[in-house]
Amino acid sequence: MTEPLTIARINQLPAQVWRASLKDVVGVTEWIDKVAAARPYAGRGGLLELAEREVLALTEAQIRAALADHPRIGGTTAPGSQAAREQSGVDGSDTDLAERLLAGNLAYEAKFDHIYLVCAAGRSGPELLADLTTRLDNDPGTEILVTRKELAAIARKRLERMVIHEP
Repeated sequence: MTEPLTIARINQLPAQVWRASLKDVVGVTEWIDKVAAARPYAGRGGLLELAEREVLALTEAQIRAALADHPRIGGTTAPGSQAAREQSGVDGSDTDLAERLLAGNLAYEAKFDHIYLVCAAGRSGPELLADLTTRLDNDPGTEILVTRKELAAIARKRLERMVIHEP
């Protein structure tokens, strides 16, 4: 869905349409199933809390599956895509930053065997590089917990953009 929706409209959407919209938030079937099955939603806040709670309940394997839908921070993103909007604070013309992000991403992937995921919306490239560098000090158990929380934050932000706040 491209235009923001009201909760009333979401509650009336055909199930397959709503499920497709949820896939753009978190591409994990079990998460989509749980969030979609909770309709009708009483309000935006309840939907946001449910979605976040269900991301935090995902297994490590499900988290890793969700990462497949996310490009590297500082990597190539399709113009106009969610990822491009979310990573808009990364200056693509800063070649030094791009090289440092790539090196950090590669070190991260070698250590944790998955991409570095962060809720990048509203954050600059240097901020993201500092976060990446700090997270390289985590052990794998701690890092998957941090990754899960970052995925929950991304899901919340994506749903906030998708669903109109009604008074």
